[in-house]
Amino acid sequence: MAVDFVATYKILVLGDSNVGKTCIVHRFCDETYYDTYISTIGIDFKQKIVNLDGMPIKLQIWDTAGQERFRTLTTAYYRGAMGILVMYDVTNMDSFNHLSYWFRNVEENASPDVVKVLVGNKCDSTNLRVVDQDQGRKVAESCDVPFFECSCKEDVNIDEIFLTVARMIREQRERRASKFDEIERQQWDKAHLTQQKPQEPYKCSC
Repeated sequence: MAVDFVATYKILVLGDSNVGKTCIVHRFCDETYYDTYISTIGIDFKQKIVNLDGMPIKLQIWDTAGQERFRTLTTAYYRGAMGILVMYDVTNMDSFNHLSYWFRNVEENASPDVVKVLVGNKCDSTNLRVVDQDQGRKVAESCDVPFFECSCKEDVNIDEIFLTVARMIREQRERRASKFDEIERQQWDKAHLTQQKPQEPYKCSC
C-alpha cells in the first residue's frame, strides 16, 4: 500500500571516492551497512519517507560518483537539488583537503539557496583518524554550514544528519513562500490603490 507524503526533497551526497557516500545512503534508507567497497558508477538514488515533526516527507537521496571521470556527469544532477551533503573521510587527509573543490562545485552548479551540511565520516576509526574534529568544524564555520561527524559502521548521527537537512529545506521553502506571499500582497495593494485613485476632473482644452 502506497504511503502518502506532502513533499519530496531532493538531496545530493558529494565527496571524494571511498569517503562513504554509498554507505551513508544505504545506512539511512535500508538500515544496513556494507563492509565491502563498491565504487558508484555515475549516479544512483534511493528514497525514504520520514516523519518530519508529524509530516510525512519523501527524501530522494542521490549518491554521486567521486571519481574524476564522472564529475562532469554528476553536475547535471544539481538541478532541482534542495539539500547537499558534502562528505570527507576523517582517516583520509586528501578527502578533507578536497573540500574546497566540492564547495566551489556546489557554488557553481547548485541553486544559490540550496541547503548544505558538512559531514566527516568514519569517526569510529579513532586509531586511524588524521583529521581532527576541530578542523572539520572550522571549515563548516567558514562555509556557514552545520557540521556532523558520523559513522556508517556504528550508525552514529546518520538519522540526525538527514533530518537536519530536511528541516533546513522545509524552513527554506517556508521562507521562500512567505517572501512570495509578501510580494503578491504588495502587488495587489498597489493595483488596488491605483484602481481606487480618484480620476482627475475632465478639462476642456478649448
